[in-house]
Amino acid sequence: CFLCDGPRVGNDAASLILKRGSHAYLMLNKYPYSTGHMMAVPFSHGGNLAALTTETGNELWGLAQAAVRALTDEYRPEGFNVGMNVGAPGGAGTPDHLHVHVVPRWTGDTNFMPVTGETKVHPVSLSEVYRKLKKTWKE
Repeated sequence: CFLCDGPRVGNDAASLILKRGSHAYLMLNKYPYSTGHMMAVPFSHGGNLAALTTETGNELWGLAQAAVRALTDEYRPEGFNVGMNVGAPGGAGTPDHLHVHVVPRWTGDTNFMPVTGETKVHPVSLSEVYRKLKKTWKE
């Protein structure tokens, strides 16, 4: 599971991890829907939302809130999609490991490229987005 492996690598930049908590972490999505697309992810492997501990659920939501604050400060999006797809029938691409998507949105940010070209166009490289957002959590 790439969501389990990422924190174990020991190189947060290579794993795109921006912030670690006690029960969960925040990372950039390697295949973003928009610039700055992040995911809050529990350290524990599991796809059952009802089985999350209160502590993990609280930290997961707190990281999603921190993502919104950081993205607002750095990129000034006009809105957000924040959510979780649970189970393969619910649209989860990784149904065995829960995660919360935080997707910044701007008026008119969708275009024909994902539909006709099966690709997405982003004005900023993933490494630049990581660099900009990582400074939010410098200690």
